[in-house]
Amino acid sequence: MTHPTPTHPFSTPRDLFRYAITRFNTEKLFFGHGSSNALDEAAYLILHTLQLPLETLDPFLDARLLPEEVATVLKVIERRAADRVPAAYITHEAWLGSYRFYVDERVIVPRSFIAELIPTFFSPWVADPESVTDILELCTGSGCLPIMLADAFPNAHVDTADISRDALDVAFINVADYDLEERITLIESDLYTNVPDKKYDLIVSNPPYVNSGSMGQLPQEYLHEPQIALAGGGDGMDLVRKIVAGAAQRLNDNGVLMVEIGNERAFAEAAFPELELTWVTTSAGDDMVFLITAQQLKQQLKQ
Repeated sequence: MTHPTPTHPFSTPRDLFRYAITRFNTEKLFFGHGSSNALDEAAYLILHTLQLPLETLDPFLDARLLPEEVATVLKVIERRAADRVPAAYITHEAWLGSYRFYVDERVIVPRSFIAELIPTFFSPWVADPESVTDILELCTGSGCLPIMLADAFPNAHVDTADISRDALDVAFINVADYDLEERITLIESDLYTNVPDKKYDLIVSNPPYVNSGSMGQLPQEYLHEPQIALAGGGDGMDLVRKIVAGAAQRLNDNGVLMVEIGNERAFAEAAFPELELTWVTTSAGDDMVFLITAQQLKQQLKQ
């Protein structure tokens, strides 16, 4: 008995998995939006596209796929490899720890070292997580950090601001997905401009901080993201200066400001020579997130 010749050489996830890895490595893709290598990215995209459980590729490696399933996966591989579209924009989801968020091209792909610190309640700088009642988060993007903050601090209301209406529309989707509409207020605002006149226990921000020199050297994948959410001016500190300048009058006496600045520690220390920044340890070391207390800020105002 003869069998018809397949219309293309791929018939199983194993075939597609091998092909995707080769394709991604050949194109020298940049992996900085969730996965860190071609193997993990290929597995994620194939499993998501086929609507199979994530992280369980092995049981399905040799399953026979329908021709239309193969065609759909090949389109996804090509979009990632040829167009350099971040995987999160293809799947419309991104993960921070165990949290899943909807994303599209209106927001940058969620990634934050502050997210690593939230499950430990910013210890030891926050002595009693249950006493935290008011949090302000600036430059919210997809809404990932305020959602994690509201989850970690059960008695807190989170005000979260972004200058982009498009970003806030995405954040609203995620806030609703987590049923946190009553605990998170989304505010269209240029930093503090439209923020309520009140005191906060915590101000948290992962603002645009890429300096102008680095902006010109970003991988192609980053060019798919809204540039307003990345560019931080000549030294990357344009928005960071404004965030620090406005924090003193908005923090409670025992409040804390926490800001993520990526690889810009040297620029941050040069921007605030009069402040002794506390650098918080993350998985990437001690250069990504700094902390300033309300007492430090208020002491500076007296000088």
